[in-house]
Amino acid sequence: MYFGIRSLIDETDIGSRFDFAAVDMRDLDAVRAAVTSKRTGLVWVETPSNPMIRVVDISAICKIAHEAGALAVVDNTWATPVLQRPLEVGADAVMHSATKYIGGHSDLMAGVVIVPHSSPLGRPLRMVQSHKGSVAAPFDCWLALRGLQTLSVRVRAHCEGAQKVAEALASHPRVEKVLFPGLQTDPGHDLAKRQMSHYGAMLSFIVKGGADAAMAVAGRLEVVARATSLGGTHSLIEHRASVEGAKSKAPGGLLRISVGLEHPQDIVDDLMQALGGTFKAAAE
Repeated sequence: MYFGIRSLIDETDIGSRFDFAAVDMRDLDAVRAAVTSKRTGLVWVETPSNPMIRVVDISAICKIAHEAGALAVVDNTWATPVLQRPLEVGADAVMHSATKYIGGHSDLMAGVVIVPHSSPLGRPLRMVQSHKGSVAAPFDCWLALRGLQTLSVRVRAHCEGAQKVAEALASHPRVEKVLFPGLQTDPGHDLAKRQMSHYGAMLSFIVKGGADAAMAVAGRLEVVARATSLGGTHSLIEHRASVEGAKSKAPGGLLRISVGLEHPQDIVDDLMQALGGTFKAAAE
């Protein structure tokens, strides 16, 4: 679960109004044990997850939720509407941070919730938006619409670059592990192949030597910028444990990358020099 959602639960009134159970959703038996018809109202799914890039079976989770009379909502931000369509496999609603791939240029802050036309959730959501929610300004809406016009071609380029970056990192001796479902060795590869049209443009990798070593690598980068965002034209990297603080569940050596629209070789070369060594040496 994205750290920001956990913070909403732990540090705002949301946590006092509802009971929450955190479950590793890759384990369907654990999900079944946690979801009960008497208590569960909503099952929140995030796939691929941030920042561990874990992949969850959306269809199976939705079925478990519906059998208990609960709603299933999917945070689809990382997969984008281009790569994954949760409503078509049973989700009751889909959420996107439009700040990310939908906007696509790191100049917009917005969010969307999408439900089918026939959903009974439609009117209540409209009422919340109208009476309690934040309504986007006209210019922000224009920025989102501008981003949608190029979303499919941008995402294709993002994904192609991410695949090349992941493969290069996986061959480097200073990288302990690459978390990316596009790698055949990744535990989520087969599931991602079934429910996504591509593997996404977000990946994480764990640098040998822990937090200090990871921070040193990030500090040596010249093309990839250090920033807490994703889905824009520029490649961004961040040390999640530092961003999240003491409650972070991210490993100390983990760096998260949003692969941008620069030439993939430029991104790879930058990472290789920051890690030490060249792409050619790593590939050999």
